[in-house]
Amino acid sequence: MTLSQEHSFPRQHARTQRFTLGAPRAFTVSPDGARVVFLRSTSGADRANALWVLDLEGPGPAGHERVAADPTALLAGAEEQLSAEERARRERSREGAGGIVGYAVDSAVEVAAFALSGRLYAAELRAGTARQLPVRGPVIDPRPSPDGRHIAYAARGALRVTGADGEGDRELVGPGTGEGEDVTYGLAEFIAAEEMSRTRGFWWSPASDRLLVARVDTSPVRRWWISDPAHPDREPARVAYPATGTPNADVRLFLIGLEGAEGPDGTDGADGTGTERTEVVWDRARYPYLARVHWSSAGAPLLLVQSRDQRGQLYLAVDTETGATRTVHQDEDPAWLELSPGVPAWAPDGRLVRLADEGGARVLVVGDRALTSSQLHPRAVLDIGEHDVLVSASSGEEAGDPEIGQIHVYRVNELGVERVSSETGVHSAVRAGGVTVLVSSVPDTAGSSVQVLREGRPPVAVTSYAEKPVLTARALLTEAGAHRIPSAVLLPTGYEESAGKLPVLLDPYGGPHGQRVVASQNAHLTSQWFADQGFAVIVADGRGTPGRSPAWEKSVRRNLLLSLDDQVEALHALAERFPLDLGRVAIRGWSFGGYLAALGVLRRPDVFHAAVAGAPVSDLRLYDTHYQERYLGTPQEEPEVYARHSLVTDEGLSAPEEPARPMMIIHGLADDNVVVAHTLKLSAALLAAGRPHEVLPLTGVTHMTPQEQIAENLLLLQVDFLKRSLGMS
Repeated sequence: MTLSQEHSFPRQHARTQRFTLGAPRAFTVSPDGARVVFLRSTSGADRANALWVLDLEGPGPAGHERVAADPTALLAGAEEQLSAEERARRERSREGAGGIVGYAVDSAVEVAAFALSGRLYAAELRAGTARQLPVRGPVIDPRPSPDGRHIAYAARGALRVTGADGEGDRELVGPGTGEGEDVTYGLAEFIAAEEMSRTRGFWWSPASDRLLVARVDTSPVRRWWISDPAHPDREPARVAYPATGTPNADVRLFLIGLEGAEGPDGTDGADGTGTERTEVVWDRARYPYLARVHWSSAGAPLLLVQSRDQRGQLYLAVDTETGATRTVHQDEDPAWLELSPGVPAWAPDGRLVRLADEGGARVLVVGDRALTSSQLHPRAVLDIGEHDVLVSASSGEEAGDPEIGQIHVYRVNELGVERVSSETGVHSAVRAGGVTVLVSSVPDTAGSSVQVLREGRPPVAVTSYAEKPVLTARALLTEAGAHRIPSAVLLPTGYEESAGKLPVLLDPYGGPHGQRVVASQNAHLTSQWFADQGFAVIVADGRGTPGRSPAWEKSVRRNLLLSLDDQVEALHALAERFPLDLGRVAIRGWSFGGYLAALGVLRRPDVFHAAVAGAPVSDLRLYDTHYQERYLGTPQEEPEVYARHSLVTDEGLSAPEEPARPMMIIHGLADDNVVVAHTLKLSAALLAAGRPHEVLPLTGVTHMTPQEQIAENLLLLQVDFLKRSLGMS
């Protein structure tokens, strides 16, 4: 019997990309409330997303779904081809699907533009027709102008523009003489896309007559080489990787006119390309990070720029005639300043909307007034209307009885706070034109549901084709220990107390920006599968994880090791309430969770008896600037902090006098985020110290593992290792 025949969940989990295929996503609502645009593949095993339209008004029935662009038809069945730049963009966004994975629309949501196999396509959303436009590729991130007349896109290091009818394709701005291959226009740099959630590199003006364009120069960034040992005939990939304490890319911002303008010397435009070009000026030496750009009809272009240590940031309004900036607001924090989705932005009346940490709470601020209190912990701004702001939020530190793992949607204004979502679970929303698309995941039902809400009318459901899992997760959400650590406990299906205590598997992420304890069925499916193999599984979100308060998140500054302390605290506290065998405890995780798993068996072998460490960050000096410096400072200024956190130094390998514990280390050889050097250095250090371990290299795999057979067998091999290591039959 093969592994896949013996266990059906791992194959289904891999085939469906964690049950995300076939689920509708990436919603846009037209400003007239007449239609909702979204992406969805045709089944729970189909990786190719199509562009869909849900009609809410018109001659047909409300809620009619139709395809606006089918990737299979557009490519005539040919296999999709991706450029290196597009593969990198998808890796940064952890995008494992294919077909149409992203799109952009004009302000009326009449025209959509998207890239498919490196080509540019435009779809007329009312008519439901799509066609390829004859432009130079490979095309990256196409975006229509607000008036729908033009489409701008990045290609070969330049920003180009074409008519929405496919006429007049031309370079708007690109690397000039002496700039070379290290300079690109219109693309987000690695740090912006990986750590700041800024995936864009250009922004249209509301009047459609000019753009703000990022110029990125990676020449200061050190080069790393990522090879494929399985193909020694291929050259290694040359990657600009800004490791902590080393130079970042140089990022500038330019206002680029859409039409040509004669320069003072008689040339066409300030840069000789037929376009007017004005640099946006701010103190880039002190605030080098361009974190956010917002440009709407409510005000001047708005920038959020951060200092390198992320303790200071400026909100800047841009003069579109001169490129000069003025400070609208300034923030400072002794730990760091968190970046949040949807802000900063202008309200329709011109007031600044932002999320801020004030008085020990994260609050929504409009103008000079905080509209929320410590009862609520805002996570993102979803929409800014004339009369309210739509946010997603969890319960605040002072909310009393906590709603563990829940995230709800709220309408907020000067009169108070109103919850939009009601059912226990995790909710988000998109809103425009009096229409709210509410996306909900709940504990008792697999997948997510999508409801289109219109005041005074029945809700309309958007169909999901996602597969139903072959198992049901039964996660008990609770708090553990003196720190009230949010935790999920999962026991084997059908477990009875007479069976006695169970070997324990901790299954955390445990680090910043990675909340795992959520009130959602699908979030705990893999943990339930591990539980059904005979484990009591614990997922704990300790200090540093998001969702509770700024103090909770920022308590790990200069001390990420608190994450391990909290895993131990949660384990021991839960052992008083659940049938946990503390003599057989394992831990597994990926990325920060992989670091935490390795840290567990190295620093606390008295607690942890085996570990599976996936893509672990073992030498923190090899991780990137924006992430690592936020928590630990730089290696030059804080060498002792880095030494204390490292897994490969003598201090990192030191432990009380306990037996060395077995460890399985898994790493993709093509990983350009946590490079495989982390695992190679860790393995060498473990070998030198005489510590048992296994290394599982994954050929051609990045930080994600989208390949079906690899993702499936990884689960099976981990279970086999854990059972062997804990002496389970």
